[in-house]
Amino acid sequence: MQTRRSALQTIILAGVAGPSLLAGFPAVAEEVKSLKAAYKDDFVVGVAMNAAQIAGKDALGDSIIRAQFNSISPENCLKWENVHPEPGRYDFVVPDQYVAFGEKNGMFILGHNLVWHSQVPDWVFHDDKGDLLTRDALLARMQDHIRTVVGRYKGRIQSWDVVNEALNDDGSLRQSLWYKIIGDDYIAKAFQYAHDADPEAQLNYNDYSLVDESKRHGAVALVTKLKEQGIPVATVGMQGHYNLDWPSAELVDATISDFAKLGVKVAVSEFDIDVLPPATSQHTADVALNIKQNPTLNPYANGLPDRVQKQLAKRYGDLFDVFVKHRDVVNRVTFWGLTDADSWKNDWPVKGRTNYPLLFDRSGQPKLAYYAVIRAARK
Repeated sequence: MQTRRSALQTIILAGVAGPSLLAGFPAVAEEVKSLKAAYKDDFVVGVAMNAAQIAGKDALGDSIIRAQFNSISPENCLKWENVHPEPGRYDFVVPDQYVAFGEKNGMFILGHNLVWHSQVPDWVFHDDKGDLLTRDALLARMQDHIRTVVGRYKGRIQSWDVVNEALNDDGSLRQSLWYKIIGDDYIAKAFQYAHDADPEAQLNYNDYSLVDESKRHGAVALVTKLKEQGIPVATVGMQGHYNLDWPSAELVDATISDFAKLGVKVAVSEFDIDVLPPATSQHTADVALNIKQNPTLNPYANGLPDRVQKQLAKRYGDLFDVFVKHRDVVNRVTFWGLTDADSWKNDWPVKGRTNYPLLFDRSGQPKLAYYAVIRAARK
């Protein structure tokens, strides 16, 4: 097995996987490009950073991020409950560290996210008596938050997920408190406030399961309406929380094409591939979902079998073939976590599972899937 230092410097195939896994891949001991170098002519390749990585407490993780990626997203530090936990109090300690990391390393920096139904403190929607705010009061609160957060990083954070997961699975608008108090124009207002705070920033609508027909149609209708109103939505973030069987590469291809017709870019915004048995029949990434533990749902607690490693590698390769095909539309692919140990999929939708959804294993070594992604760039 390589030392960590050599793996980070050159990433050599030798010692990373057994001969049976390497069949069909570049020759052993061939030096392999980094992800960012492999796709430098196609799109930026990003990763979501957790609190330890942002704070410099994960030296290995930070080294891999610097070596492999040219874009970063914050996993949690810019969500409302963290950056604006109380009325009139903002906490920019971790976000400042996050932005400084990206700037020091010349990265494309994303802000995630401004308006979401989840991870928002209750006080945001209520007055001092506990009653729901009026429309005007909530709009003022939203505007203050966006103006303060986006304004602080004006010209430094290049892209913002302005509104996150505003649609139900059937494509209708989610009945969140944003919607119930303000009305359906809360989305347009959020985008306008973000644009006013930083006119040069790329503004995104971000959601999961957009490959599903009903939800995709809802997203197409939403973006079309926003653009007709002159709202500056530049990119649709297709959250790529996929599994080994769903969605098909053809469906991902068709979905990107549908959004391209709207004149917007597409970001594969939260990419990971779940290798465990599905815990639900729903195609969802709803963070509120919590399913009871069951040993049959955690079959690889002691390691991922070679056959599944191969499945995962092929799956990543097939999907990156689609992204490269649409490189005129796809402007970013961001992995939601760095190593398998960092992934939210270990605890969602079933807590305590052992999942393997990313390109780097729990020790920070590149997996077979990593080489499949590199190979897709060489075709």
